[in-house]
Amino acid sequence: RDGRSDWSSDVCSSDLDNMTIKTNLLAGAALLALAAPAAAQRELTIGTQDNEVSNLYAGIQAMGETLEEVSGGELTLNIFPSSTLGDFRSMVAQVQAGELDMVTTGYPDMSYVIPELNLIGAPYVARDFAHLEQIVDGEWGQQMAAEFEDQGIRMLDLWYYGTRQTTSNRPINEMADMEGLRMRTPNVPFLIAYAENVGATPAPVAFAEVYLALQTNQVDAQENPLPTIEAMRFYEVQDYVAITNHFIASIAMMISNDLWQSLSEEEQGWIMEAVEAGAEVNDSRTVAAEEELLATFEERGLTITRPDLEPFRAAMQPYYDTLEAEYGEGAIDRSEEHTSELQSLRPSR
Repeated sequence: RDGRSDWSSDVCSSDLDNMTIKTNLLAGAALLALAAPAAAQRELTIGTQDNEVSNLYAGIQAMGETLEEVSGGELTLNIFPSSTLGDFRSMVAQVQAGELDMVTTGYPDMSYVIPELNLIGAPYVARDFAHLEQIVDGEWGQQMAAEFEDQGIRMLDLWYYGTRQTTSNRPINEMADMEGLRMRTPNVPFLIAYAENVGATPAPVAFAEVYLALQTNQVDAQENPLPTIEAMRFYEVQDYVAITNHFIASIAMMISNDLWQSLSEEEQGWIMEAVEAGAEVNDSRTVAAEEELLATFEERGLTITRPDLEPFRAAMQPYYDTLEAEYGEGAIDRSEEHTSELQSLRPSR
């Protein structure tokens, strides 16, 4: 019995020792878990020219909210609106230099680094946003995407920005009424060409300065999508809106290509899911606004005019000829060996 008692004591002592070891190990693991850093959190930065009441800003906000949600807080988005970081060219340069992670610009506005984008920027070429999406998704668009990457930028998506219309301080009932108007345009060739070819005098002015330029009569007119006219309050300093439908505006959502390549597939997936969520908010709000804003502007006392657009389209012929002289005969109707989508782009004239 004494032997059994000794054996029993030894076993109990051994069990207690094992339990103590396990307890210590578990406690140590718990302490290590508490001491270990949480999953690394990264804040992405994005710059845009648009202000906080724009549809684009609402879309970017939704993108940021979705990004934080799907990543469990590992990726967040810090938005710099209203040209806080400079105009779109300055922000693109910051992305290329690795100083800014993401930027929004007009898709063809990047023609200053990728000249071929002037082909799709030419007024009255793209019929509507669906048509533009087909082009960008097609062979020609994929070639442009590769050129973006050569510039250190990756294009993630195309968002609808609205169809550009013309506002002025005098009525535009026909193209002849454009003669002599000092029209603000962005500093991009195809919109400068629009002003020149329809008889106006183009006056490139930074986006953030347009309201003041209109208010002080530095310029007489400007052209932008209806939601932008609303968001930037241009209706306060203009009396007329002419439905010229001269350009289908779009936003390129872009990210540093070096940053993109450094991300895991999971992180890239989170960003793309967020971008798609943002696009849905931006696009739906923009379409709804275009349907409602003409009536809103009329209620505010603006006059809406609807000039015959055939003379406007015909007036762009010299610009189309210039593009073909630069990029080769038939550039706008480019053959299938480059991009079949562009064959249907040339408007009927």
